[in-house]
Amino acid sequence: MNSFMKFAVLLFPGSNCDDDMVHALGRVMGRKTFKVWHKETELPDIGSEDCVIVPGGFSYGDYVRAGAVARFSPIMQAVSAHAERGGRVLGICNGFQILCEAGLLPGALLRNANQRFVCKHQHLRCESTNSALTSALSLHQLVSIPIAHAEGRYHIDGTGLKALYDNDQILFKYADADGQLTDAGNPNGSLDHIAGIRNVRGNVFGMMPHPERAAEDILGNTDGKLLLKGLIESVEQAMV
Repeated sequence: MNSFMKFAVLLFPGSNCDDDMVHALGRVMGRKTFKVWHKETELPDIGSEDCVIVPGGFSYGDYVRAGAVARFSPIMQAVSAHAERGGRVLGICNGFQILCEAGLLPGALLRNANQRFVCKHQHLRCESTNSALTSALSLHQLVSIPIAHAEGRYHIDGTGLKALYDNDQILFKYADADGQLTDAGNPNGSLDHIAGIRNVRGNVFGMMPHPERAAEDILGNTDGKLLLKGLIESVEQAMV
């Protein structure tokens, strides 16, 4: 068995963070990474130990609402089947929106409370280490990860919110520089400051911030590399 993870990065019309992910995972993290066009019906050379990345951008111009059209692309049937087999799927920003629209993650991403596009470095507080994506972090550790979105306000009904807490599915919350959950530290008005979640099974992840934009010294921030490193190492250790 190959002891290294592979990554397939989806490409939709309007995706604009695919090259960032290919660079971060391929050149920075040193793992085989390739793109898959949205009209494909299979995920070539991807096994259950590997990961599909649904990247950021504006798939289909965010028509109707962000992610609502992309979830019907042919490749998404293969992504759902991959997740059902236990394969990893990570959605970043628009990818998170697509995964929610596709029913692979609970809840929805709504228009930012201030009705404006927001783009800045944002503090996140780790809310669970019971996840491959957060396995390199400690509980309540702060990381600074860039955000860039207009529809990032996470919402779910009361029953769904209770389930997220009961099942330890909340991975990150927006926070201020002191790690406090203040209004000023919540850039889009997300319910309970939620910035990232996982599914119950623990193999599908979604987050609005962009770890691939904070994965190299040249960018002045390597906090995002901690997330990619944790994901890769936790999976590869189980593959040995």
